[in-house]
Amino acid sequence: MVYRWIVFLLISIGFSAANAAIDVREFDNDVDRQRYQSFIDEMRCPKCQNQNLSGSDSPIANDLRRELYTMIQDGRSDKEIVDFMVDRYGEYILYRPRLTPFTVMLWVGPAVLLILGIIILIVMVRRRRANATEPSQALSTQEQARLKALFETQQSNARSIEPNTGEQTEKKGSSL
Repeated sequence: MVYRWIVFLLISIGFSAANAAIDVREFDNDVDRQRYQSFIDEMRCPKCQNQNLSGSDSPIANDLRRELYTMIQDGRSDKEIVDFMVDRYGEYILYRPRLTPFTVMLWVGPAVLLILGIIILIVMVRRRRANATEPSQALSTQEQARLKALFETQQSNARSIEPNTGEQTEKKGSSL
């Protein structure tokens, strides 16, 4: 018996919560009703993350819906309503923020950075290819003489070592 009362109570609470989100507003004409609906669909709840005013059950969303209704009934223009909401809650309240220098920077900035990155990459690749295809600079006469001396020393050391035993032999012309 107690179990049935608990289930009934839980179901009743669930229905009352579902009905709490529905606001009934009376409008004089369909234009005002459509304006109100578009405002609550396109304005974000300041408390809820990514939820519009029409879908939010938070107390602040309820207050904002009531405020929007009052402003529409007072005959305020759409620009006045949007300006009031933005002044009070910031650009965050708008799902589609207005075009300002800051929002232009947010939208255009990543594309500019991408283009700059591509340009820098192309310049680096071209420089690397140009450096790889350039002939190396010729050695100075001192460097050539030193290289020749090192090469001759290496060659003479290689001739003086016996290939099979690794023992040194005497230079040519000496008696064995």
